[in-house]
Amino acid sequence: MTTNYHPIGVFDSGYGGLTVLKEFIALLPDYDFIYLGDNARTPYGTRSFDVVYEYTLEAVQRLFDEGCYLVILACNTASAKALRTIQQRDLPRIAPNKRVLGVIRPAVEEVAGITKNGHVGVVATSGTVASESYPIELEKWSGARVKQTTQEACPMWVPIVESNLMNTAGADFFIQSNLQSLFQKDPLIDSLILGCTHYPLLIDSIRKFVPHGGVQVIEQGKIVARKLQDYLYRHPEIDENCTKSSVHRFLTTEDAHFFEVRAEQFLGYPIQAEKIEL
Repeated sequence: MTTNYHPIGVFDSGYGGLTVLKEFIALLPDYDFIYLGDNARTPYGTRSFDVVYEYTLEAVQRLFDEGCYLVILACNTASAKALRTIQQRDLPRIAPNKRVLGVIRPAVEEVAGITKNGHVGVVATSGTVASESYPIELEKWSGARVKQTTQEACPMWVPIVESNLMNTAGADFFIQSNLQSLFQKDPLIDSLILGCTHYPLLIDSIRKFVPHGGVQVIEQGKIVARKLQDYLYRHPEIDENCTKSSVHRFLTTEDAHFFEVRAEQFLGYPIQAEKIEL
């Protein structure tokens, strides 16, 4: 690409971040975007903090090299395990004029304004749950509105999505089992955060097995898109560096054709992808 191409970078370990990118494009259609899926090394959810940090930093550096001034980690595991270190330790050293944002804080701010009784549930990967990022951030940002945060690790949900097994009996088995476990731990949960960007692809089954109609299910895509729009408005020095010609590129560490087929299922239209090495 030409040197005057400065897209907003969107990174995920697999395909789930496409659910976030889709909302970005819908809300900010003029902006250029570049998506990087580390599909060859997915899933991140069961990997150690050090490995997730190493992989995420490699992806962020690649997106900076592609011209990005702003990168969104559209991956809860990367947001939980790598974001703060990259922001505090790496950016001042490698790119002080660039920014990296995550998806956890926008969801936390949203649920703090939604919950009526202060009982919040989180379903996420094992890595995100182990990081305690959601309970910590909810306590920090909810202004005491959140009284109890209950988490449930769902290690099979990402493989179900990545294997295109949504809406199958096997998927329903794991989703029902995990949700039963979560609501047994706290039957008073009235707000459920889908703490992984893959999980909106399972929304039909999730709604089917949520135990009662009073539970608000919180998907991240639209929330993060609104927060990105607001961030760009509040930070014109970043916004002016983002080019706006509606050009969208897709990078993957896996086979490009396979990525194209799966990405179309997430986005609803065909794309062209490029295979890269990290």
